[in-house]
Amino acid sequence: MKLSWFGRLALALFASLALGLGMSACGGGTIAYLWVLGQQFNQIASFKVDDFTGNLTQTPHEPFASQGANPITLLVKSGGRFVYVLNQGSADTPTSDSGDAGVSVFSVGGDGTLNYLQTYQTQGLQPMWMQFDSTNGFLYVLDKYSPDYKTTGNGSITAFSIDSTTGRLTLVLNTQSVPPNSPAPTFWEVGGSPLQMKQAGSCLFTVNLADQSITPYSLGAGGQLVNVTTGKIATSAVNISSINGNSSFVILTDNGNNTILPYSVGALAGGAEDLELGPGDAAADAGAEGLGGGFLGGTSNPTQSFISSNNKFLYILNQSTTSTTVNQPFSSVTGFLLTNPSLQNSYLTGSPYSVDSGPVCMVGDPTNKYVYVSAHNSGQVTGKLYDANTGALSQLSRGSTFSAAGLATCLAISGAVD
Repeated sequence: MKLSWFGRLALALFASLALGLGMSACGGGTIAYLWVLGQQFNQIASFKVDDFTGNLTQTPHEPFASQGANPITLLVKSGGRFVYVLNQGSADTPTSDSGDAGVSVFSVGGDGTLNYLQTYQTQGLQPMWMQFDSTNGFLYVLDKYSPDYKTTGNGSITAFSIDSTTGRLTLVLNTQSVPPNSPAPTFWEVGGSPLQMKQAGSCLFTVNLADQSITPYSLGAGGQLVNVTTGKIATSAVNISSINGNSSFVILTDNGNNTILPYSVGALAGGAEDLELGPGDAAADAGAEGLGGGFLGGTSNPTQSFISSNNKFLYILNQSTTSTTVNQPFSSVTGFLLTNPSLQNSYLTGSPYSVDSGPVCMVGDPTNKYVYVSAHNSGQVTGKLYDANTGALSQLSRGSTFSAAGLATCLAISGAVD
């Protein structure tokens, strides 16, 4: 039966409304924006995250220039208005300043576009990592070489306050224990060859590769970093590859021993915090540091970890495997139930999960339905469906691999979409 002219008009109007309101079987609207760094061409790939499928689609005008060389990590300020990109620069000496390193600040426009604002220099050389405090009011940047490197051989932390309206950064002076009539230092020292740092509880923890140690600072008022009583903490790691944590745990990965080193964060007198061994950890007292530190189920070369937003699950990114099983993925993500502090016999269903070659970073979307992993070797992003009840990861319904940027490093996801 043919529709009348009015019937055809009504059908056309309904179809137009359905498209305008996102009422389509192909997608459910944008729930987040995701950005991926690429070192090959110093670029930032930009994507929209589809609510219905988890698929990634490129935003207009991408990729964006990172405004420096060798971008290694990025952060999104709460509210999703500003993105901070850390460019390591092209120099690799304690004395040379290549001029292409620093923190580049971008504002986020419509459809996830990035608008470059300004680049800020750290006080040391060769920045390695950066971290917000819990309020997103201060930004801490870790440098491999401190301004006093020739004397101390140490790295350093530069602190900035963040203008909540403009996103601009202002240097914070180190006013701790300043000698009389002396200018305040512009940095805080850590150990030799620092790699990464993580804010956990009320502390900021930095891992130092020179002696496989951890430098803890308590986060004070005004962005100040305050020395804790115990000073630098030794670990039994051979080659620490990452640090992560939350208010309860600090997680190290050691690709020298192919182990995980989990710690509980214990309160000390005066409100400062330090790393302590967890309950029932007799093995650690005998020298096997951490709350378990078992092998990663046939995987090797762990490079990073990710903790779910509900703090129930821990995921370890593995760049290679030692398994001879045919179906064992070359690069993978191993999932654990984090509520079991020893991590023993706590593998998640289906773990390890296959990802693209050379996984570097992992993030979860703000609705807790999807996770995404960036891969350095392939320049791809692998998307997975995430079960918030069991922690299990599975394939997206319409393809799980998306081309991002050459020699991809870290990625970040927004928590707000205008």
